[in-house]
Amino acid sequence: MPWWSPKRKALLAPYDLTGITVTADALHTQRDHARFLVEEKRAHYLLVVKANQPELHRRLRSLPWKDCTARRYDRERGHGRKETRATRALTVTGLGLDFPHAAQAARILRHRTDLATGRCSRQTVYVITDLTSQEASPERLGRLARPQWTIENRLHFVRDTAFGEDASKIRTGYGPENMATLRNLAINTLRAAGHHNIAAGLRHASYEPFTRPLDLLGIA
Repeated sequence: MPWWSPKRKALLAPYDLTGITVTADALHTQRDHARFLVEEKRAHYLLVVKANQPELHRRLRSLPWKDCTARRYDRERGHGRKETRATRALTVTGLGLDFPHAAQAARILRHRTDLATGRCSRQTVYVITDLTSQEASPERLGRLARPQWTIENRLHFVRDTAFGEDASKIRTGYGPENMATLRNLAINTLRAAGHHNIAAGLRHASYEPFTRPLDLLGIA
């Protein structure tokens, strides 16, 4: 069982989650987590799937998405950009995904264009859920995934630009997840101390490396 599971269970234990759909980023896409939510809390889950679950990620990528008829397209324009999101959903019961209670998977393609520069970007995200097609349409799945996607992208962008996460050589076991957690702790600690620019906050702490980090953590 991953190191975070007992802590997450303890955090959620006091709450009645019956019928609630819990979303989580790829770090928490674990089988024990899914079982806990469905079997103990009587909740639903929608989890992002990335390379930390390589076999599950591979299987989701290989699903017949081109043949999918359950689709949803959304277009938005604002904040200096235009964005198109295409969500496709498939029932995965009986497809051998080997993930507890999995009923549907969705693939979300996002195309974004910066109106000032004309620069285009494309991103693909896979999610898995115990919600059936009767309980959640592609529209609802995309709506559920979007806040989690936004949070994860915001954190990852800062972790990469301030800490060089994508260039990290740590690949073994839970090393990447543990380092991501430590980087998130550093980011949240700096923000709580009023540093909106994380890179500048890190530089400020580095000027007195034996005292300022301890002050930020409240350690005398």
